[in-house]
Amino acid sequence: MTQLVLIPGLAAGAAMWRAQLEGLAQWKPAVTDVHMRQDSIATMARALLAEHQGRLVLCGASMGGMIAMEAARQAPERIGGIALLGTNARPESDDMRALREAAIVLFAQDRVAEVIGPNVAFAFHPDNAAALAPAYLEFVLKAGAAQLIRQNQAVIGRPDARTHLPGLRCPTLVLCGDSDQLTPPECSREIAALVPGAELVMVPRCGHMLTMEQPEAVNAVLIAWLRKWMDPETSPG
Repeated sequence: MTQLVLIPGLAAGAAMWRAQLEGLAQWKPAVTDVHMRQDSIATMARALLAEHQGRLVLCGASMGGMIAMEAARQAPERIGGIALLGTNARPESDDMRALREAAIVLFAQDRVAEVIGPNVAFAFHPDNAAALAPAYLEFVLKAGAAQLIRQNQAVIGRPDARTHLPGLRCPTLVLCGDSDQLTPPECSREIAALVPGAELVMVPRCGHMLTMEQPEAVNAVLIAWLRKWMDPETSPG
């Protein structure tokens, strides 16, 4: 039996996968919340593997992609396929570490809205920001300061996934918005180049939040990819 597991990005939950839960319903996807309960990418991946038994197909967005890549490192024999949306295999850069650490200081002072509000638009293509930014801001603020601190610390400490990606031997799909400012297309191109046989798709007129910005396009790509090799009847009911 194979289970499709959707892994949200930083501070996100099932809301960011709403369109995919409907569009991929024939595979009965589950959304994990391990990122809300663990302190590092490694322990998040370990918890995911413990809580979802058997063979898994992992679909992770942004931070969720980091968790998916780490799960594939920890238990490659259990991963039947992996889809990586708008993510980054590299370790944290010095510049991004400094930005995150400065934000963490403000989060600890309960100044979440002050940090997140002015930067929400960077998560979207300009055409999509006005319509979608309020919903995005809502679930980030709902996550709260403690989660934002813990999850940003986990991202800062993430491993360099590039060291094990060449060893992946499962179907691999890499998607990225062509206008992603948070994990630029070069990050996805690098992942696709490292994984043997990986399929790379650039989603047009799309920023970082692919599942929200271009849900129909993302669903179409995921459905076509899954239909090549994953029988819906193998998914748990």
